[in-house]
Amino acid sequence: MFNPNPQITALPIDAQHNCYVIDGALTEPQRWVEYAANYQQEFRSEGFNAYPGVELRMPDGVSQRLDEFFMLYIRDLLGARRTLRMYSRLAMVTTQPEQLEPRQWICHRDRMGVPPEQCVAASVLYLFKDDAFGGTSFFKARRSAAEIDLLVHDSGTMSRDAFASKYALGAGYLTESNAFFEKTLTVSARWNRIIFYDGSLFHCSHITAPDRLSADPRMGRLSLNGFFTCRRSLGI
Repeated sequence: MFNPNPQITALPIDAQHNCYVIDGALTEPQRWVEYAANYQQEFRSEGFNAYPGVELRMPDGVSQRLDEFFMLYIRDLLGARRTLRMYSRLAMVTTQPEQLEPRQWICHRDRMGVPPEQCVAASVLYLFKDDAFGGTSFFKARRSAAEIDLLVHDSGTMSRDAFASKYALGAGYLTESNAFFEKTLTVSARWNRIIFYDGSLFHCSHITAPDRLSADPRMGRLSLNGFFTCRRSLGI
């Protein structure tokens, strides 16, 4: 399934963190596009997270293979030890900007709230050939932790109009710096490219051509996303 001889490139996100990029990740990537097409009707908008589209949870066997790849090549680079739990899903961004909820107007962090001895890693495998769909951007906060925490809380509880009025933000995908976040890195999408990063960092899909989005896995912005909760390495 995965390339047995991956070449890893480290792209700096900030002074302490890198995004790890591997091209040619899968030996037969088109098979996953066809799998997604065969199960297109099973994709759902889950609602409990900020993902702006539809998702399909992967079988445990698929997640296990992804975790094995993570363990062999990436885990140490992200300061992680044993994986405590993980899962993966196929996902497609399908939501138009005017339909986004406030929490989707800003970047996000994955699985906050883990204890200090644990850490969270994430991966995105791009399964589309149209690079114009966009990759992934990373951000750092420009305001205090308290201000950012309130912004994130309000984005999940306030109406569109109230949130826009309070924070002077409008509906749309975040692709550039704003008053609250500074973009530090954009990783371009490429067919069969996988990226790994610290999920506690602010990030989001870099969507600059939303008019091209599609719910058809053969034509849309299809990805395989992984989420790993791990013990933190000693001294990290």
